[in-house]
Amino acid sequence: MQIRPVISEDAEQIAAIYAPIVEHTPISFEERAPTAAEMRERIRALTTTHPWLVAAAGDEILGYAYACAHQERAGYRWSVNSSIYLREESRGRGLGKQLYSELFRQLEARRFHAVFAGITLPNEASIGLHRSLGFALVGTYREVGLKFGTWFDTSWWQVRLSPDSPSQQTQGTPAARLNAS
Repeated sequence: MQIRPVISEDAEQIAAIYAPIVEHTPISFEERAPTAAEMRERIRALTTTHPWLVAAAGDEILGYAYACAHQERAGYRWSVNSSIYLREESRGRGLGKQLYSELFRQLEARRFHAVFAGITLPNEASIGLHRSLGFALVGTYREVGLKFGTWFDTSWWQVRLSPDSPSQQTQGTPAARLNAS
């Protein structure tokens, strides 16, 4: 198994991993699974500024993790949201922890400061993964997402990557560091 940066050719398998999560669970609040072409466009747009990784065994994608902007305003540029999705048969084997650990190493190298993750409740497996990586509960949005005719709560979690002072943080931008890496 290897963890590597995503390439556009991974879009079909990534869409296949994500589709049952969208179609059969409240984990994602999307109501329609994106096509491979739509996923390819997401990959293209996101990887210009943030890392996106896949775990692959040969030609098979077992899972993926990525970071994206936490909020659009400039003051938030050092904070990111993270997401991770694994094939059902790849869950519970430590792959999520490996993928996230590498993602966070890359984010820290670019001096991102904090990572946030939203978890639709209930989801003990995801909570366990995030806790094992040092995430702390920030709070819970009650009945924030409607899916399958039911309101779901989302808990938000945070881990701090960088002890940098604000003056050190403002030297350049995360995107510039991503392109320099």
